[in-house]
Amino acid sequence: MIGVYIIGGIMFVISLVISKRLKNKFKKYSQIGLRSDLSGKEIAEKMLLDHGIFDVKVLSVQGRLTDHYNPVKKTVNLSPEVYQGRNAAAAAVASHECGHAVQHASAYSFLQLRTALVPIQNISGKIMNIIVMVSIFGGAFLFEAFPYDNILLLIIACYSIMTLFTFVTLPVEFDASRRALTWINRQGIVTSQEHAMAKDALWWAAMTYVIVAIGSLVTLLYFIAMFMGRRD
Repeated sequence: MIGVYIIGGIMFVISLVISKRLKNKFKKYSQIGLRSDLSGKEIAEKMLLDHGIFDVKVLSVQGRLTDHYNPVKKTVNLSPEVYQGRNAAAAAVASHECGHAVQHASAYSFLQLRTALVPIQNISGKIMNIIVMVSIFGGAFLFEAFPYDNILLLIIACYSIMTLFTFVTLPVEFDASRRALTWINRQGIVTSQEHAMAKDALWWAAMTYVIVAIGSLVTLLYFIAMFMGRRD
């Protein structure tokens, strides 16, 4: 299990670097006003309208970088700085979240698959949390009560679901950004310079999902190698 902690530590450091880079990008681009002078709320509402989506509400939610689309409640939730912002960063985030709403309305296959995986992913995560807690506070009992190979197989099964979920998330995020950037450019929401800023900001946001997927895959392969090693 030491290997898992080493992998987790390395990925955590990389995540911190990317997260800091992302925050710096958004801070920089938030200081540059849009020539169109549209707020994130106005951009979101316009994008939904242009795609014939009338049953999705644009709401303001508390927090920073808490922006997300809720497919159950059909709401595009924007943080205050994006909801009210009239800059390249706000345009990027608002249109990206609406990109998810467009995916939902058009039955985008990867979004449907991701939604179907959510409950299984949640169960897998809870099982892994239990295994970690028991191994820390009662490892001897755990390994005496259950064969070690069976525990490894359960971990591999859980991490397989979790890894699949992270990789299915990637096309969902990249496609939402593609839809967003295409639309804000086509509709003249941004200038060419502002479009480059929005694209850069969304690229760094996507990298946070990429590093999570890579970390999950590496951890999965580590447990598979551990299991195969015990069978040799």
